[in-house]
Amino acid sequence: MTLVVIIILLALLFDFLNGMNDAANSIATVVSTRVLSPRLAVAWAAFFNFVAAFGFGVAVANTIGKSIVDPGVVTEELILSGVVGAIVWTHVCTHYGIPISVSHALIGGLAGAAIVKAGTGTLVMGGLYKVLVFIALSPLIGMVASFCLMVSVSWIFRPWSGRKVDRLFRVGQLVSSAAYSLGHGTNDAQKTMGIIAVLLFSAEADVPAWLYDRSLGFHVPLWVILSAHTAISLGTLTGGWRVIRTMGIKLTQLKPVGGFCAETGGALLLLGTALSGIPVSTTHTIAGAIMGVGATRRISAVRWGIAGRIVIAWLITIPTSATVAGLLYYLISLVTHMNG
Repeated sequence: MTLVVIIILLALLFDFLNGMNDAANSIATVVSTRVLSPRLAVAWAAFFNFVAAFGFGVAVANTIGKSIVDPGVVTEELILSGVVGAIVWTHVCTHYGIPISVSHALIGGLAGAAIVKAGTGTLVMGGLYKVLVFIALSPLIGMVASFCLMVSVSWIFRPWSGRKVDRLFRVGQLVSSAAYSLGHGTNDAQKTMGIIAVLLFSAEADVPAWLYDRSLGFHVPLWVILSAHTAISLGTLTGGWRVIRTMGIKLTQLKPVGGFCAETGGALLLLGTALSGIPVSTTHTIAGAIMGVGATRRISAVRWGIAGRIVIAWLITIPTSATVAGLLYYLISLVTHMNG
């Protein structure tokens, strides 16, 4: 039972780091347009990350818990390796100001440990296909949605003066950033919920029924939901400032109307996929949305060199975290075998 508690704490640490790296996703636009100061922006985002615990279901948590790795092969050691692999890659990228998909780091970690344990047959390909397809689709959908929104809004408000439009959308950005933070909390906190739930469901240790009632089958208890949302909210409140600088300042310059369109387009995608049980990257989504808004001015308004480095980090996230987790699982198995 001690190992189970340690893994739960590590999963919540991962959730905290998720909030730190992904704080940029929720507040980059509202900070770059100077609608809110960075400190107020992270507090605003953290609040709505936590509010997302209520009323949005646990469809993504069920996907992570049952549709990435066969629950029948899941052990404490496998989850420990997967979570640590994700933590290592997330910490490195946050330190260097690189916005990554923390969700894909976790999925890669679980997959890598599972492959080392029992081969590729342990992977649930249907769930993984969803994840892999949306690596490409989420930034593209975010880009197209925000591009269309920006064009539509520009056409609707073309008789207005620039100052009047700016004043209106400074207020609108408070609403859009809140909606995006809801989508972020709904999608990302559920990934940690899924990890903790499948751990408690599969653990060899005797888990008390008040903590997790296995007679109910796989489910996500209320305490897991609240713990995950608290951890990600605290991480967001701490803020990964280097990542925020990359997403909010270096990628492209935004005005309040552009920030509103980027956040609104991203929020619609995140809430839709969360309710459908599809784990997508909030980082991919908002980066694509910001690029879409920038492209409405001119293609060169997007700093494509920085965008290219971000995309490279996206592409290597799953294999890197899978490699770290697989090596850790191999070492744990080796030590266990030697001591056994």
